[in-house]
Amino acid sequence: MLEVIELHRCAVREISDAKEFAHLKEEAAKVWDSAAELGKRHGYRNAQVTVLAPTGTISFLMDCDTTGIEPDIALVKYKLLAGGGMLKIVNQTIKLALEKLSYNAEEIERIIAHIDAFDTIEDVTDTDGSEISSGLRPEHLSIFDCAFKPFKGERSLNYMAHLKMMAAAQPFLSGAISKTVNMPEAATVDDIMSTYIEGWRLGLKSIAIYRDGSKRSAPLNTRKTKDMGATVAGIGDAGSDTNALQKRILELEEELATLRSRLNQPVRHRMPDTRNSMTHRFEIAGHEGYITVGLYEDEQPGELFITMSKEGSTIGGLMDTVGTLTSIALQYGVPLESLVKKFAYQRFEPSGFTKNPDIRHATSITDYVFRWLACQFIKGYKEATSPNRSQPDLPLKEIPEIEKKALNRPVTDLARTGDKQVIDVITNKSSNPANGGSVEGNGNGTSNSPDRVTVALGSVFMGIICSVCGSDKVIRAGACGVCIECGTSQGCS
Repeated sequence: MLEVIELHRCAVREISDAKEFAHLKEEAAKVWDSAAELGKRHGYRNAQVTVLAPTGTISFLMDCDTTGIEPDIALVKYKLLAGGGMLKIVNQTIKLALEKLSYNAEEIERIIAHIDAFDTIEDVTDTDGSEISSGLRPEHLSIFDCAFKPFKGERSLNYMAHLKMMAAAQPFLSGAISKTVNMPEAATVDDIMSTYIEGWRLGLKSIAIYRDGSKRSAPLNTRKTKDMGATVAGIGDAGSDTNALQKRILELEEELATLRSRLNQPVRHRMPDTRNSMTHRFEIAGHEGYITVGLYEDEQPGELFITMSKEGSTIGGLMDTVGTLTSIALQYGVPLESLVKKFAYQRFEPSGFTKNPDIRHATSITDYVFRWLACQFIKGYKEATSPNRSQPDLPLKEIPEIEKKALNRPVTDLARTGDKQVIDVITNKSSNPANGGSVEGNGNGTSNSPDRVTVALGSVFMGIICSVCGSDKVIRAGACGVCIECGTSQGCS
């Protein structure tokens, strides 16, 4: 640390004498003599001698036009505010510089108005090709060169000028300089490497390189943007930006059209390679078979396999086809409800009774398969169609004696003897004396309580379908069922 102090002490003596700053040199020499003496007496600990710290945009609050030891980014720049919007910042030393260059008030006002309109002090080209002059003499253009090229200008400082400016200040600093070397967007990897090497040759402790356009957003910009986009209000080069925007719009429209065409096409959601499944064994009139359903991760069906036991190639092939078609339909998003509505209750052989208490009779294999799928995967379907759903109790206490006798008669008499009086009682064609009606000898009459018989019949019916005529009016006859429409016995050998 003492060696660093001695370097600063010696550097002061090498400063050339100048009448305007002679007193500053004397005071600086006294300060460094005192620092060296105190260091030898007491030593240094956790000390940093001199560095050039970053100032950033806080320098604008101190009424400075640049953000440190560096050239101005541009005569006119725009700062993106954290809360939204843009702040236009104009270099305030332009007027002083023009006065030093002996411009009169009218010329200065014209040049400043040109800068305010076009964000550059250079001449610009109008939309009709004519040139708009700023009024600045050509020999003075280099005085106003900045780090970045203006949006409508062509001039800027070479990035090596940044290094030379830092090298002029480095001998007075024992630490590094907080300074960004601004390089153009066209800078190559070799340019950046040569910049680091040149900084080392000039004795710089460190440098930071920024290539224009390397970040999505920057604290300062040389042109006004909206939401950091490319919308620019101006003339001249704005035409090229407009063409680029129109080209980009066409590309986005083509991409949008492609996406729309994909949406109009059906999308198949294939099953994962490893998935859960469920297998169900069924039997229809002695024909045994198996249903295997593959499930998605949400436990919804995505594929169907139907295997018939001891069947020929024809029925097996047909069931394979039904399973394949159903699987493809489910994977393309066809609702299971639509498939059940279309294929349930189709009638062809083999058909008959099953051992499933929820589906007691199937009119075909496809009827059973899709009704079983509905019971498993459609909420409420099983409760609405199962024969085991709750039935109202038979109100025998309210039934007159004649109807009780009819209900207690063997049901075979009901279907086979054709006893008209009994049938009339059950079907509510007979009058009810208990309710004020009349009963004639031939059994003809009217009833005032049709709902009562309906409830009774609802409890008498077994809830199965006749295998011959398809009627649901099948009542119990001992261990069998008898269809009151055609008289066929059900479930008996």
